[in-house]
Amino acid sequence: MPDWLLNRSTVIALAIIGGLISLVASLCRSRGILSEQQITWLNKSAYAFMGVSMILFIVAGFFGEKQ
Repeated sequence: MPDWLLNRSTVIALAIIGGLISLVASLCRSRGILSEQQITWLNKSAYAFMGVSMILFIVAGFFGEKQ
């Protein structure tokens, strides 16, 4: 696995991106900008980013650099 993938910055960036996508979906729902199908797609994307972040966090704990 590439070292940059298990890097702390990558894991945090993926979690932040997921949170921002979720925030955008929430704002679009409250303002009626997007359809429910589009909002559902955005929420699923947000959960995917956050899920990958959590998985990489766990993998980094097992296989990351030892200090």
